[in-house]
Amino acid sequence: MKDFLVYTLLRLGLFLLTWAAVTGAWLLVAGEAALGLTFLIAFLLSGIGSYFVLSGPRDRLARHVETRADRAIERARTKEDEEDDAAEAAQRDADAESSRPSLSKLDGRTGSAGADETA
Repeated sequence: MKDFLVYTLLRLGLFLLTWAAVTGAWLLVAGEAALGLTFLIAFLLSGIGSYFVLSGPRDRLARHVETRADRAIERARTKEDEEDDAAEAAQRDADAESSRPSLSKLDGRTGSAGADETA
């Protein structure tokens, strides 16, 4: 969060500084400034400038985001592995339960046929 806040504030500061410089230069040349146009020019210039000037904070932010993403992916994989292991264990238990002989098989009787013979 800190890296994001630092980078965002630096980016905003660079934009405001660029906007002030563009507006000041416009005022010196033309006597009055078109704020919308100076805003657009400053936006473009600060975007280009931030690519070069703010590469360090941007790289730190990218590393931080990548680290968090890697941890989240690892947690998700671990949780998925645990769920898969639990499902496999449940399947093994179900298979083991179905392979055990039932009481009717042990008595020699089967399903409804055994019930008819005793009646």
